[in-house]
Amino acid sequence: MLPVFLMIFVGCSNSKGESVQISNDSSSTNKEEVSSDTSKESPITNSNDTTSENTSTNAGGQDDNETLTQFSNEQIEYARVWLQLGPNQEIAELNVLHIPAGSPINPEDETSANYPDNVIQLAGSRLVDGSVTYSGNGDGTINVYNVPLRWDGSYPAGEDFYNNITDNTKLVNVEKGDDEKIIELIKLINDPS
Repeated sequence: MLPVFLMIFVGCSNSKGESVQISNDSSSTNKEEVSSDTSKESPITNSNDTTSENTSTNAGGQDDNETLTQFSNEQIEYARVWLQLGPNQEIAELNVLHIPAGSPINPEDETSANYPDNVIQLAGSRLVDGSVTYSGNGDGTINVYNVPLRWDGSYPAGEDFYNNITDNTKLVNVEKGDDEKIIELIKLINDPS
């Protein structure tokens, strides 16, 4: 009787293990489907679909439980944008500045045109770290504005100069990047908002 009971128990255990495996496979598929549906909401929602895969692949130096699911979509977005476009990756701090639509591109120049959309400016703590100024499209892409962190030059530059900046943004696909590097950058974020 005992051997039959053990065989039944082992048999149930195996089929349960198989159903878990099938469940995991189907949840990955569902996540991909969900992520492709929700990718229209923000540049980073379509790239959160790999976080469950990375739970078991964290490298040394990080807690085994540290995954992107612990962080907000905005934090992940800032880190991914900086990882892909930031001029200097060796930063001590990642500062986030939210600039509302209608704000002047160059506040020091009265002839400055205004940003047509809400933009985010990412910058390190030093001028040499550079900056990235962009607006999100909600589909995994961003519009990058070619503006400096600090304006030098003679003013007034004229509205045409600034309109040229807003008319010639660069469309960039935001890449998923390496989760470990993303988490390292998230830990450096300084977002006063």
